[in-house]
Amino acid sequence: MNTASETVLKNAELLRFITAGSVDDGKSTLIGRLLHDSKSIFEDQLSAITRISQRRGSAAVDLSLLTDGLLAEREQGITIDVAYRYFATPKRKFIIGDTPGHEQYTRNMVTAASTANLAIILIDARKGVLTQSRRHAYIASLVGIKHLVVAVNKMDMVNYSQQVFDDIREQFSGFCAQLNPSDIRFVPMSALHGDMVVDRGDHLPWYRGPTLLELLESVEIVRDTNLHDFRFPVQLVCRPGALAELQDFRGYMGRIESGEIRVGDAVTLLPSGQSARIAGIATLDGPLPSAFAPQSVTLALDRHIDVSRGDMIVAKSDTPRVAGEFQAMLCWLDGQALELGRKYLVKQTTRTVKGVLAKLDYRVDINTLQQENNVAQLGMNDIARVEIKVQQPIVCDAYTHNRATGSFILIDETSNSTVAAGMVL
Repeated sequence: MNTASETVLKNAELLRFITAGSVDDGKSTLIGRLLHDSKSIFEDQLSAITRISQRRGSAAVDLSLLTDGLLAEREQGITIDVAYRYFATPKRKFIIGDTPGHEQYTRNMVTAASTANLAIILIDARKGVLTQSRRHAYIASLVGIKHLVVAVNKMDMVNYSQQVFDDIREQFSGFCAQLNPSDIRFVPMSALHGDMVVDRGDHLPWYRGPTLLELLESVEIVRDTNLHDFRFPVQLVCRPGALAELQDFRGYMGRIESGEIRVGDAVTLLPSGQSARIAGIATLDGPLPSAFAPQSVTLALDRHIDVSRGDMIVAKSDTPRVAGEFQAMLCWLDGQALELGRKYLVKQTTRTVKGVLAKLDYRVDINTLQQENNVAQLGMNDIARVEIKVQQPIVCDAYTHNRATGSFILIDETSNSTVAAGMVL
């Protein structure tokens, strides 16, 4: 690729999306229908779920079995873990994350949603907008998903009523107004019978909009890629012969998380604050005049500077924060409760430093979205606003501005397990 637009267009061929909703809203059935009707499953897979459906006494094939892979899920008829599936159409490639509906699995949804471009929020047409519907919309907004598709499912159970659909759309639109999504669409459907999933079906003539698959194929995610703020966390310092024309070559390897860079551009090395210019850009295929997110490259500078793993190379004209303390929204993932004052490892991009949870401002009631003050600790799946102090500064942006440099995880030094995921404010 020779231009930023070509690179971004290539990346836009892949859409990552999640499905979320309350229990029995039909998330797994919807994904099964997408895979089945788009001809994206193999005959042996279809035969296997047909046999399981028959053993259960079902008259029709249970398409939800295509995603409910865990034995415990199949026994209970619910989704516990995040099930990922891949499929493609002539227009686009897709990665689907089928996330749990239970509040106790909030951490699973946060993990899956953190890399998604789009979220499908399922609503049972019989039940209308539930607390879980609002909770999932909030989490999608929290982790920076810009595109929401509200799938009003089980329309066959309400006689495909346009009035029911319109009422749900009005109610949910009012709630989403406070979340400020950049793009929200509503689609009536029946995942069980296939209406408005891949094919239009015959039961919703009053709906003139696109089917779900048409939305997924056409949603524009090109502009979601940040090509303005150059951020290059250094993963490795090396001295290969990739740029033979440069004498005494020293290269800095990593992935461009956002923005673009050209040979000759002025850059700043953080956290030291020293300046340099890009002397060369190399890949396995040879030198390049420019590079863009999310390419993995080796950068050479025009002068020797002490740079190591965890440092960040940024455009001189646009520098992020270098922070010794910062505020963040934190989702607690661990079974052992968070305790104020306890030290953890803070891993952000390629940098890992020691830090301490200095303050807990409030916890979010995940069902009502109300702020709970005077909270001393967090349990698994809790979401809260906290203040973190680190021993060495980190280079960060607000998460809403840059998902890559605004996200981090907390690691327990003793067990080496990830205990929390955070978003810098």
